[in-house]
Amino acid sequence: MKNFYITTTLPYVNARLHIGHALEFVQADLIARYHKIIGDNVFFNTGTDEHGQKIYEKSLKERKDPKIYVDECAIEFKKVLKGLNILPEVNFIRTTDEHHIIAAQEFWRRCFKNGDIYKRKYKVKYCVGCELEKTDSELKDGKCPLHPNREIEFIDEENYFFRFSKYAQALLTLYKKYPDFVVPVNRLTEIKNFVAAGLQDFSISRLKDKMPWGVPVPDDNSHIMYVWFDALVNYISALEWPENERKFEEFWGTKENPNALQIAGKDNLRQQSAMWQAMLLSAGLPTSRQILIHGFINIGGQKISKSLGNTVDLLGLINRYGTDAVRFWLLKEVNPFEDADFTLEKFKESYNAKLANGLGNLVSRVVKLARNCGVEFVKPKEDAKELNAHAEKINGYRFGEAMGAIWEKIQITDKFMQEREPFKKIKTEPEKAVADIRELLEGVWEIGALLRSLLPETSEKIRAVVENDSIHLTPIFPRAA
Repeated sequence: MKNFYITTTLPYVNARLHIGHALEFVQADLIARYHKIIGDNVFFNTGTDEHGQKIYEKSLKERKDPKIYVDECAIEFKKVLKGLNILPEVNFIRTTDEHHIIAAQEFWRRCFKNGDIYKRKYKVKYCVGCELEKTDSELKDGKCPLHPNREIEFIDEENYFFRFSKYAQALLTLYKKYPDFVVPVNRLTEIKNFVAAGLQDFSISRLKDKMPWGVPVPDDNSHIMYVWFDALVNYISALEWPENERKFEEFWGTKENPNALQIAGKDNLRQQSAMWQAMLLSAGLPTSRQILIHGFINIGGQKISKSLGNTVDLLGLINRYGTDAVRFWLLKEVNPFEDADFTLEKFKESYNAKLANGLGNLVSRVVKLARNCGVEFVKPKEDAKELNAHAEKINGYRFGEAMGAIWEKIQITDKFMQEREPFKKIKTEPEKAVADIRELLEGVWEIGALLRSLLPETSEKIRAVVENDSIHLTPIFPRAA
């Protein structure tokens, strides 16, 4: 048994989770489930980022104490995880957890002791939406392209800084050591170019009297930690770091053998693959092993935006079409590395063609035929060769290809049924018909097996209805009007 660590980023709680967040959760859940299936000891981490200026602003707007506000948001976030059928044993961390705060402060102390934290005057343009400083070249018409409806703020105060510039060569060495450190390769090239162009030290604190909602800076009550410095530490505080060194090494790994896989959106590339890695090096800790970067999901060709009103009611979509219908679209119809476009029309078209008329129809026809003909199912051994090919696609994060291979098997099984016509020859050639029906049952059962990590609810339904003829036969995916 191997130890396997995987984590998503932690979404801010100032807005509802949308289908873009769902993509990240479902990708991580698929990978975590696959590793559990092959017998690995999995630590799967997700949670909520609850500090920072925009959280503070939102709580003030709603006239709530910040802690009460984030407590309410965390409950809603957990509902979405349940709706997406994320593994129930997933570790859910909140950056307001007492242990996380203690861990973030200890991380600060280690970086400070290493000479990588210092104080100086800070004057910069800042996007609250990104919680990042912006150069003029990153702005368009004086606005952040990712948050064009927010005014750029000007910060002029004394802050603590992290010596990011010190770690440029160490980061480039890290990327050279692990050529797959960032996936896909174009994102690795992007971060290499960013680091090679020269790194600037970044601010890691805010004055408490201006923005009090955050983790207190150790030994300086006048400052709170900058939200990124605090939040990134969640990946290791979730492992009970720094107290539980054994658990930390078992799952996060060692300097010689790093083990952690992180999943993030392309807007998190810099923070996850450069800032966080430099922070780990400063604290004397192992780096991550790999960062998987996915694209954005747009709605009807436009970026998801509350102001545009083009968000998707994620729980509403799940309640109407089912958890696995949403998981299917995210894994089959979305390129794991590139931007995708969601419309309800595209979603319904895919649902009806591939789930209702494809998989669902095949399962119903085969099982109904077997029951009508009195053919009992004999559980086969899994085809190791086919399962290995399936695993290769998942290990390569080619989720759409993994789904595509299953749907090819659905088509092959359906074609077998049409060509052999066991439903016609059951009276004239019963032995041949029974053999054909058993082969069809095996094919459907194997399809269910291959779906275990991708569409877990559907997998369970398929295998249950094939193995137990007392289960009432209903459509797995009713056709959507």
